[in-house]
Amino acid sequence: MAITYYEQVWHNGKFIPWNDATIHVASHVVSYASCLFEGIRCYETPQGPGIFRLKEHTDRLVNSAKIYRMELAYSREQLQQAMIELVRVNKAQHCYIRPIVFRGYGEVGVSPLKNPIEVYLLAWQWGKYLGAEALAQGVDVCVSSWQRMAPNTMPAMAKAASNYMNAQLIKMEAITNGYVEGIALDHAGQISEGSGENIFVVKDGKIFTPPLASSVLPGITRDSVITLARELGFTLIEQALAREILYIAEEVFFTGTAAEITPIRSVDRIVVGKGKPGPITKQLQERFLSIVEGRAEDKYGWLTLCAQPVVAGR
Repeated sequence: MAITYYEQVWHNGKFIPWNDATIHVASHVVSYASCLFEGIRCYETPQGPGIFRLKEHTDRLVNSAKIYRMELAYSREQLQQAMIELVRVNKAQHCYIRPIVFRGYGEVGVSPLKNPIEVYLLAWQWGKYLGAEALAQGVDVCVSSWQRMAPNTMPAMAKAASNYMNAQLIKMEAITNGYVEGIALDHAGQISEGSGENIFVVKDGKIFTPPLASSVLPGITRDSVITLARELGFTLIEQALAREILYIAEEVFFTGTAAEITPIRSVDRIVVGKGKPGPITKQLQERFLSIVEGRAEDKYGWLTLCAQPVVAGR
C-alpha cells in the first residue's frame, strides 16, 4: 500500500519540513515505548476536506496522556486548531492525520518523569487499510494465538504505542498464515478486538460488540456505528462474546478509523453467513460513508470542515 506523505509537520507549535521531523536515538520513547498517538481521517467532501470526529479523537489523546502522566503544553482547542491548520497548509483534500505525543531526549532509565514531552502532528494520503476490495467483498481473518493484555497490566483504554507491540504479533501471525487480519481474545478467552479494529457480530438480527472491559480500545468509529445502529432501529448489545459466535454469526465486521466498516467473510476458514457482506453490515457501511463523504446531512456534527472558518472544540 503506497503512502504519500504531506510535507509540512506540526511540531510543538510550529510547522517544519517532513525531513526535519526527527528525534534522537536516546529519546525515552525509543527504549521504553513512552508514546501515545491517534489516527484521524480527513475526508474529501463536496464542502471541502472534513476531519472526522476531531473533538472525540482529541479527547481520547488527552485522556491517554492523563493516564500516562504526560502533561500536555497545549489545550484541546489548540490541538484541534493545529490539526485543521495541518490540513490547510498541506492543501490536503483528504488525508490520514497522526497526532503523536512522546517522551523525548532527557534521562535514560525506566522513570520517564524528567524527559520532555514532544508533540507532533503529521499527515499522509492513505487508501483502504485492509485492501482496496475489502469494504465491498470482505476479508478473511483468524483468531489469534495472542491474547489482549489482562486488566490492570496495561491500560487498554489508552491508545499507546506499547499496546501495538501486542497488535504487531497478532497482525504478523495472521499475515504469515495467509489471513488479512487477526482477532484477539481477552484474558478470559472472550472476543476482544482485531490488531487495530473493534469488532461487531450480527446474530438473529441483533448486533453485538464486546464491552470496554474486554481489553477494548474505545474506538471512535465503534461509537459512531453504535449510534448509527440505534438510529436505524437495530438492537445493539454490548456484552462479553464467546469465540464460537464468530463461526455461527450471520455477519461479522470490523470498525476503525483506518478500516472504516470492513466486512469479515470468513474466520479460521469458516465462512461467515453467505461469505459476503451481509445486509446489516452494508446498511451501516453506506450510512456511515454517506455522512463522512458529505453525501448526507451531518446530523451528529461529526465533520469539521477545514475549507472555511472553524471554531475548534465545537
